[in-house]
Amino acid sequence: MFHKYEGYNMLNIFHCIFFSPGSESVETISKVSVKAGASVSIPCSYDIKYKNYVKYLCKGYSFNYCSFAVRTDSSQEIEKYSISEDKTQNNLNMTIKRLTADDTHFWCGVEINNGADDRQYFQLSVTTGTPSLSLAHQNVIGYIGDKITINCSYRNSGGVRWCKLGSTCVTKATVSGNIDGTAVTINMTISNVINVTMSGLKQESSGWYYCVKGDFQMPVHLTVTVKPTVATTTTVATTTTVAATTTVTEAREKATTVHRGDRPFSSLMILAIPLSVLIFIVIVALSILLVLKGTKRVKIKDSTASKNEGDLTYAEVSFKKNKAAQAASDADVTYSSVVSVKKQSARRSEGKDEDVTYSTIIRHKQNV
Repeated sequence: MFHKYEGYNMLNIFHCIFFSPGSESVETISKVSVKAGASVSIPCSYDIKYKNYVKYLCKGYSFNYCSFAVRTDSSQEIEKYSISEDKTQNNLNMTIKRLTADDTHFWCGVEINNGADDRQYFQLSVTTGTPSLSLAHQNVIGYIGDKITINCSYRNSGGVRWCKLGSTCVTKATVSGNIDGTAVTINMTISNVINVTMSGLKQESSGWYYCVKGDFQMPVHLTVTVKPTVATTTTVATTTTVAATTTVTEAREKATTVHRGDRPFSSLMILAIPLSVLIFIVIVALSILLVLKGTKRVKIKDSTASKNEGDLTYAEVSFKKNKAAQAASDADVTYSSVVSVKKQSARRSEGKDEDVTYSTIIRHKQNV
């Protein structure tokens, strides 16, 4: 940034000393109360003859030594400062961010080649507490034919006005009036609140306005546009019928869906739930079948082992003496018959005696 004093000739310096307060070709607010750390937008209107001139925001108590913060012919945003221009309404919007106690004295100027710049001074009162005059929002939107209400909160004393930058004002004394054909009513029934209502809004109602309370002003930008239209319109009777039908329908649909727009998703859920149950049943059935098959195999194996055990043959064997022994000892010879007996199950052996084979042993005495 550099100082306005640089490049000035003696004629310009003389002009600045005696006409530093500014000129009627450039207009802005005079004093604004703002909170430290916040941002504020300051409007500046200019004569239509300056439409294609370079405008700027200059910081400093003295215009001769103020430093350019931001200009329209270069980068329109530098550090904490930004500037934009609406050539259709001949307005300049200057924004200062992250306010500190050092952000106090500023100038809104129009650069004049070969002459003294037209400019206007404004002051910021930065406080850590509640501002003396404030708005909830500095940008509001209204609709053609409608009305809009804007509330300005204040803590200070003094006269009350509602003004449009570059136009006229309505005061509390008049209670109501009009600005550029738009009706304005000021109401102060609420403590520490200036209630401003603008009725019958028109496209021309757009622009910068500001509340005034004592020494402070607070600017607000109003944009008036066409009110959005509803896609479909119905009579009151039709609307009532549709509303009643919708209520019944929604009550029925809540069992399967949450929102009307979720119907495709709900249909999929209706199909997915029974399908999941069916898959679960099939899996359980297959698991049971596999368990039963394993049990059956064990039983067959045990049965086969039992049958094989039943086919065993038991034999009874007796020893007999040889001839030498018989001749020597003249002993008795015992003959025995061996019969193959098929072992029956325990139950059958206990139930029937005819399956038992008896063996007869006869003793014979051998004659020499």
